[in-house]
Amino acid sequence: MEPVAQPNKPGHRGIKRLGYATLFSWRGFVAAWRNEAAFRQIISWLVFAIGIAIFMDLSLIQRLMLVGSVLLVLMAELLNSAVEAIVDKTSPELHPLAGRAKDMGSAAVLVAMTIAAMVWVGVFLG
Repeated sequence: MEPVAQPNKPGHRGIKRLGYATLFSWRGFVAAWRNEAAFRQIISWLVFAIGIAIFMDLSLIQRLMLVGSVLLVLMAELLNSAVEAIVDKTSPELHPLAGRAKDMGSAAVLVAMTIAAMVWVGVFLG
């Protein structure tokens, strides 16, 4: 990807800054889609959750909980992928702190997945 102006530069305020921020976010999604199998799997899970939320006889709150819990997992995976990318860039050799950072990012994804599982079980069994 080619470099793009940063959103906090002088003159980048209001709508222009929002436009740049949206562009950078989109680039993040594209990079995750291209480089992260886990991201693509979670997107599949998200599509499934949206389908369930649309076609099942659920309350609005239940629908939001199902989709929101999967979005939480997606957010955790994006952050984990960002941590892994920066660790790989700054510390290509094996280092205990690099390993710890990657393991903690992975643990965050596991926590988000546990929350999502609890929400799904709660919605369908509660």
